[in-house]
Amino acid sequence: MKKSTIWLLAVIMALTFIGLLYIQIMYMENMIKMRNEQFTEAVKRSLYAVSTSLELDETQRYLDEYLEEEEKKMLSSYEQRNDQQDISTHHQFSIVSPDGSVASFSFREQTSTIITPAAPRPKDHNTLISTYRNMQEARKGQYLYQKGLLNEVILNMLSKASTRPVMERIDIKKLETYLKSEFENNGLNLPFQFAIYNKNDKILYSSNQYDPKIEGNLFTQAIFPNDPPARINYLKVYFPTKRNYISSSVKFMIPSFAFTFILLVTFLFTIIVAFRQKKLTEMKNDFINNMTHEFKTPISTISLAAQMLNDPSVAKSPALFQHISGVINDETKRLRFQVEKVLQMSMFDRQKTLMKLHNVDVNDIVTSVMSTFKLKVEKYGGVIDADLEAEDAIVSVDEMHFTNVIFNLLDNAVKYRREEEPLSLFIRTRTVGDKVEISIRDNGIGIKREDLKKIFDKFYRVSTGNRHDVKGFGLGLAYVHKIITDLKGDIRVESELNQGSTFIITLPLIKNK
Repeated sequence: MKKSTIWLLAVIMALTFIGLLYIQIMYMENMIKMRNEQFTEAVKRSLYAVSTSLELDETQRYLDEYLEEEEKKMLSSYEQRNDQQDISTHHQFSIVSPDGSVASFSFREQTSTIITPAAPRPKDHNTLISTYRNMQEARKGQYLYQKGLLNEVILNMLSKASTRPVMERIDIKKLETYLKSEFENNGLNLPFQFAIYNKNDKILYSSNQYDPKIEGNLFTQAIFPNDPPARINYLKVYFPTKRNYISSSVKFMIPSFAFTFILLVTFLFTIIVAFRQKKLTEMKNDFINNMTHEFKTPISTISLAAQMLNDPSVAKSPALFQHISGVINDETKRLRFQVEKVLQMSMFDRQKTLMKLHNVDVNDIVTSVMSTFKLKVEKYGGVIDADLEAEDAIVSVDEMHFTNVIFNLLDNAVKYRREEEPLSLFIRTRTVGDKVEISIRDNGIGIKREDLKKIFDKFYRVSTGNRHDVKGFGLGLAYVHKIITDLKGDIRVESELNQGSTFIITLPLIKNK
C-alpha cells in the first residue's frame, strides 16, 4: 500500500471522528439546554402556583373574618326582632367604591317555614304563583348579598392587606409545604433552599441552609403580585443539586464517548502499525541490497588475507603467516556474527537475547578486535591506537556478542569517515569506581544534535547528505544498544558535526576474590 493511500485513509478517518465527536457534543449541549429550559419552566410554574395559593389563603382568611363579623351582627339583629310574628332577617350593607362614593343595599330574608301542598288545586293557583315569585325575590336578594359581601372583602383586602408586614401574611410552614408539593407535582423531587426578600433586596426570612452569596441559578417570584409596586416582596429559591440533576439526563452519553474514544485509540494504533509495517516493508526490500554490503567487509578482509598468503615472502615468515591466518579466522567469526546479528534482531520484540556469559578481560577483547580491524583501517590510510589503562577489567559478557559490539562501532567509524581527513581511531579503557569504561573515538563526520537521541532506535539511520556509499539497514547501533543493555551496562555518545564522535560503554566489573 502506498504511503499516500495510508495518509488519505488517515485523513478520512480523522474527519469522520471529528464529525462524530462534534455531533455528540452538539447533541449533549442541546440536551442540557433543553433540560435546563424544562427545569426553569417547571420551577416558574411551581412558584406561580405557590403565589396563587398564598393569595387564596389570604382571601379565605379575610372572608372568614368578615363573615364572622356579619354573623355577629345578624345574631344581634335577630335578638332585637324576636317579638315579631313572622321572623325575618333584615340585611343592610354599604359598599365604598374606589372613587369614594358610597352605595347602600338592604333586603329582608324570610326565615319562616313555607309548607307547600302536595298537590296544587285550581283555587290555589294564584297562591302558588305568588309563593314562587317570593322565592325568586329571596334568591335574588341572597345573590346580591353574597356579591356585596365579596366586593366588601375585596375592597378591604386592597386597602388593608398590603399594609401588613409580609411575615404576618405568610405561614412559613405552609409555604414550605406548598413549595415541596408543587415541585414534586412538576417532577422536581430535589432538595431546595428559599428566602423571602423585600423590594430593597433585604432578606426577611431564609431557610436553614440558604446561602445568600448564591447569585446564579436563583428563581424569583413575587409573593403577592397584586400589591402596590413599592410594597411587593419576593420569594427566591435555588437548588443545590441542580447541576447533578441536569447532568444525570446525559449520563447515557458517557458510554457513547467511551466507545468513540476506544475507536479513536484503535484507529491511531492502526495508523501507527500501518506506517510501521510500511517502513518494515521498505526495509525488507532494502535488506537484500544492503546485506551484500554488510557482509562485504569481512569477505573483502578474508580475500585480502588470502591474497597475502599467496605471497612467497609471507610463507617464509611464520609470524606473519600466523597473523594472517588469525585475521582470516577472526573475519570468518565476524561473518558468522553478522548473520547471527540479523537473526537476533528479529527476536528483539519477543524475548531477550540468549547469551552465554563468561568472565573475560575487556583489554583482551579490545586487543583481539584491533588486530583484526587494523588491516581495514590501514586500507583507507588510517591508524588505530589504544590506551588500555584499565587494570583487572574483568566483566561478565557473552564474548561473541561483545566482540561484535566493538566491531560494529569500529565499522561505523570507517563508514562515516571524512574523505578529506585521514581516518583516526582511538580506543581507551579505564576503571571508574566499580565499573569499566570503554570509549571509541573517531574523527569522522559526526552526528547532528537532533539525531543523537534516535541513533539507537531500530531501523533508524542518520542522514549522510550526498554520500551514497554508506549502506546498511539501521540495525547496527540498535543491536549494540540491545546487547549492552542486556549485559546491565550503559552506552552513550558524544558528538559534534564534522568533529567526530565518541561512543562510551560502561559495564559492571567482576571483583576477583
